Amino acid sequence: MVAKFKDLGLSENTLSALKKKGFEEPTQIQAKVIPLLLGNELDIIGQAQTGTGKTAAFGLPLIERLKERSKTVQAIILVPTRELALQVAEEINSLKGKKQLEIVAIYGGQSMDQQLRRLRKGIDIVVGTPGRVKDHLRRKTLNLKDISYAILDEADEMLNMGFIEDMEDILSYTAKTKRVLLFSAIIPDRIIKLAKKYMREYQVVRVKKEQLTVSTTDQIYFEVNHSDKLEALCRIIDSESSFYGLVFCRTKVDVDTVSKKLSDRGYDAEGLHGDISQNQRERILDKFKGQRTNVLVATDVAARGIDISDLTHVINYSLPQNPESYVHRVGRTGRAGKEGTAVTFVTPDEYRKLVFIKRITKTDIRKEKIPEVADVIQSKIARIRNDITEIIKSSEFDDYIEFADSLLVEHEPRQVLSAFVKYAFGDELDVRNYGRIRDVSVDKKGTTRLFIAKGKVDKMNPRSLIDLIKKTVKIDTHKIRDVRIFDKFSFITVPFEEAETILRAFKKKKSDRKPLVVRAKKKKKKHRK
Repeated sequence: MVAKFKDLGLSENTLSALKKKGFEEPTQIQAKVIPLLLGNELDIIGQAQTGTGKTAAFGLPLIERLKERSKTVQAIILVPTRELALQVAEEINSLKGKKQLEIVAIYGGQSMDQQLRRLRKGIDIVVGTPGRVKDHLRRKTLNLKDISYAILDEADEMLNMGFIEDMEDILSYTAKTKRVLLFSAIIPDRIIKLAKKYMREYQVVRVKKEQLTVSTTDQIYFEVNHSDKLEALCRIIDSESSFYGLVFCRTKVDVDTVSKKLSDRGYDAEGLHGDISQNQRERILDKFKGQRTNVLVATDVAARGIDISDLTHVINYSLPQNPESYVHRVGRTGRAGKEGTAVTFVTPDEYRKLVFIKRITKTDIRKEKIPEVADVIQSKIARIRNDITEIIKSSEFDDYIEFADSLLVEHEPRQVLSAFVKYAFGDELDVRNYGRIRDVSVDKKGTTRLFIAKGKVDKMNPRSLIDLIKKTVKIDTHKIRDVRIFDKFSFITVPFEEAETILRAFKKKKSDRKPLVVRAKKKKKKHRK
């Protein structure tokens, strides 16, 4: 079992770059693919989910094997979206260390002139979307005839987006001696046909899909308006005796905004995202790992590979994009046998997304109330009391006895102690430090219309239909409304949360080989001419 990157055959330059980024252990796909790319010349089909570290799996071997200062493009990486193009280019750039390689992302929507200037200077690795790469090939501003590697990343997504012909067209411009690497979450027949047509002898590498559960982490959520998130975050941090956590935001702008506002309020907080330089990243991670800062605000991409085992909290300041991202975030607590807490902020329009994450991850994320200001102050008082008690027990206060005696000669002990508490902790215990958080209720009131593939011919009536549901799933049947029974099917209306429960319970039940219960399709509105 490979435990470290140093066991994969990587150079000292690459290992140093990985260390600076805080990457310590390879993911499954990295541990399997990197030795193959370094050790033989076979083409590779890699099956792995998004977020498993595929970029480093192919990016690190590219860095190892490509020539420095080549005058021709050595590798083309095709990706489905411009966001992924930027992400892949940034990550490979951050991993190359001292190796002299030029990497550029080209995609639609960016200035063509700007891309042309970069390409004329000489590029080693091009990361691009199919449409824009084809534009350059037609213009003859991009030459792929001498490439050594063609990489199709997220191939299934490019297939779904209708790029299959574009991929084939682009590959036709490349050298026959190139090595082809194809990465995909699933491998449908169309992808296999593509592989057989453009690959030579290839090897398939599969990693098991992660079980999307987080067992050692206490998972809670707070209902909060977007404008009150910072206030809620401050209350959570201040309620804990020793908060040490990651705060996840969706964008770089959010990271900068949240980390700055926390710093302005006096918290030891820093931000981490893709625009942070390598030197800054290394410095920030060193401080956080050494607990000289206790709050790190980061994007998902920037936080990849950070391996810290004693985090107390992960805060989803922004709800993650998908269940996989949720698990990757939350899994950073509860390591090394320690329990951690994952907190998710849910705005009024995000409840359905939360329910979806709960369903896919098969986990209970329970609702809690944001701490009241009075409770936060009491938590602070308790910590101060404990700290003072520890100082008294240690007897490490002899240097201050003479000063204390002089105060006690002039004033009553109670007055002296009260004045000292105000002098030392008055600002920290001031309730005016906290703003008001408005009450909010997320959107649970919406209803869902369900289609049931049984009707009058199946001897169904409203009572028997409700009994059928009652036998399969435990819900309050009084919430089932607007029951309509037709000859071969029926409809019911239930609140959104109950609908999710019913659909989950009836997922494997069939009627004439069709699902017994599904969401009813919405009628399309007819437009008047």
